[in-house]
Amino acid sequence: MTAQDFSADYQKRDYSLVGFETQRAIERGLATAQWYQCPIGRKELKELMRRSDGPALRDAAIWFGALALSGLGGWYFWGTWACVPFFLVYGVLYGSASDSRWHECGHRTAFKTTWMNDVVYAIACFMILREPTVWRWSHTRHHTDTIIVGRDPEIAVPRPPDILGLVLNIFALKSAWSLAKKLALHVQGKLDPEEATFIPEMERPKVFREARIMTAIFLGVALWCVAIGSILPAMFIGLPSIYGGFMTIFFGLTQHAGLDEDVLDHRLNSRTIYMNPVFRFLYLNMNYHVEHHMFPMVPYHALPRLHAAIKDDCPTPYASCWDAYKEIIPALLRQRREPGWYVKRQLPSHVAPLDVGAAGTVAAE
Repeated sequence: MTAQDFSADYQKRDYSLVGFETQRAIERGLATAQWYQCPIGRKELKELMRRSDGPALRDAAIWFGALALSGLGGWYFWGTWACVPFFLVYGVLYGSASDSRWHECGHRTAFKTTWMNDVVYAIACFMILREPTVWRWSHTRHHTDTIIVGRDPEIAVPRPPDILGLVLNIFALKSAWSLAKKLALHVQGKLDPEEATFIPEMERPKVFREARIMTAIFLGVALWCVAIGSILPAMFIGLPSIYGGFMTIFFGLTQHAGLDEDVLDHRLNSRTIYMNPVFRFLYLNMNYHVEHHMFPMVPYHALPRLHAAIKDDCPTPYASCWDAYKEIIPALLRQRREPGWYVKRQLPSHVAPLDVGAAGTVAAE
């Protein structure tokens, strides 16, 4: 992998969805454009896209079971140091593992049965401090316009990177504050201008209703804590998003941070990383992130097979999280000084470079 330096002529970018970059992306043919997809047989892809309740039921049972057992241990040993490891496990399962669960169930690919996806999606959204309808539509746009400046509402690390904000989000402090501000707006029946660009009119009453329900739950837990003179209820509902959310950013930064913007090839703006079985369970195979973005309707349990099918057309995967972070941390620090610099992923030597046409199509040169 190499790096590209455009710092000399770099102009500060507007990452909002209502600024000059939005119109510029449309004019350049980058909005709702056609993305490159690795060649794969139709029959093989259809098989990979086959949905099944089995794997998700198994993994959901393990997840909820581990939450119950660790939570029971935390409750039993509350008031002693012995509760700490139990709440650490509970916090990671609640505040970090929920990130991949809302994501996969939001795509409605985790389970074959729609209502199962929707129930787990709602629970996981609450755990990860995300409003279900807002994030369903936000993530739809993220997949349509991945890391297209002015279009993608989920660019986690705009340039130059906000290092302090990333550090605060180790304990979800920045994202929790963002949710609080959004809930305060939504309970009044209002959207901010950026949300109005991707949430359809007919979906907005659901946004307001969900915000009021979430707010009522948080207030109820706070009142419960005051009534009994203990933070124990909040240790189970609310606070785990804070004290157990550190794996969310640990996994999340590996997806796109430091890579290129405004390219119609997920091999250039996303990373695939090999992870150990525990991380893969917590992250539901989202470490295969190039594959997921290229073929988002393939269920998480089939992503290893999809990876095997297309890996010869993709950059070399990172060997581990450590391998990825050896690139990510220096890249973000350099982008603080040189915002135009980015890591350029190397395509296999036999793969022709892509040409982005005026209409936003891609083709091999």
